[in-house]
Amino acid sequence: MQTLILPADAQGIATACEWLTLGQPVAIPTETVYGLAADARNGEAVARIYAAKGRPSFNPLIVHVPGLAEAERYVHLGDQARLLAEAFWPGPLTMILPLRDDSGIASITTAGLRTLGVRIPSHPAALAILRAFDGPLAAPSANPSGRISATSAAHVADEVTGLGGRIPAVVDAGACSVGVESTIIGWSEAGEPALLRPGGLPAEAIEAVLGCALLRPELNPEAPTSPGQLSSHYAPAVPVRLDAETALPGETYLAFGPGALTLSASRDLTEAAANLFDLLRRADELGRPIAVAPIPEEGLGVAINDRLRRAAAPRP
Repeated sequence: MQTLILPADAQGIATACEWLTLGQPVAIPTETVYGLAADARNGEAVARIYAAKGRPSFNPLIVHVPGLAEAERYVHLGDQARLLAEAFWPGPLTMILPLRDDSGIASITTAGLRTLGVRIPSHPAALAILRAFDGPLAAPSANPSGRISATSAAHVADEVTGLGGRIPAVVDAGACSVGVESTIIGWSEAGEPALLRPGGLPAEAIEAVLGCALLRPELNPEAPTSPGQLSSHYAPAVPVRLDAETALPGETYLAFGPGALTLSASRDLTEAAANLFDLLRRADELGRPIAVAPIPEEGLGVAINDRLRRAAAPRP
């Protein structure tokens, strides 16, 4: 695939939106770093983000919207979140907020969680793309997983260290003004605001608006505090058995290939990734142990298997 470099003008934005409408990921500029954007409502489009990045597991993705009214279509804003939105949006602040039941956000975007990371970028080209596309865009940093985040279109399009040849297009609006990812704020079960990731907005500015100190949880892989890092994460209420060629009596079978409940009848890994979280929920609701067919350990299959191992892990 040839990766096109599109100018950040009306024609370039229109072309980018055509690709996005077709379910293809496009790299777009923001004030923080370049993001690899896809329609957050389209599971297969979001799965293509993971495929392009070579992302090792399905982590919750940040969704970008053009305004506060659009954010409220997808999440519930509490009083503190509204204060922060009024103070710092548009800008380099992401908030983890409760997902609305009727949000329409694909479950792969949230990694099966009932929360959503959302922000309004301040970059004029990003806002123009969001308004023209008229939908929420999931957009992690536009770089291969493990590589340095991209702060220019050239970084994105580089075929050695970037995504050149993996995505159809990148919108070029020059260098990013902030140059580091957004600050992420969440709330504890007790309702206390917490710094989940430092970034382009100083924590002190957030504390000044809220009038209180932020919790600063330790990043401990054994007891993580940010979404998607638990070894047993979105575990169904019923046991999960992996690499099952057939179901045992009393089990629900999640197939990969033909089947009544299948991740992909055609054994397409992109389709399987897009369906994974929804089908796990459906199988869980049946109340029987779940047996999952073997998934190839290649391409998106690596991420699918990682997620399934988390679902099957012993409960803490």
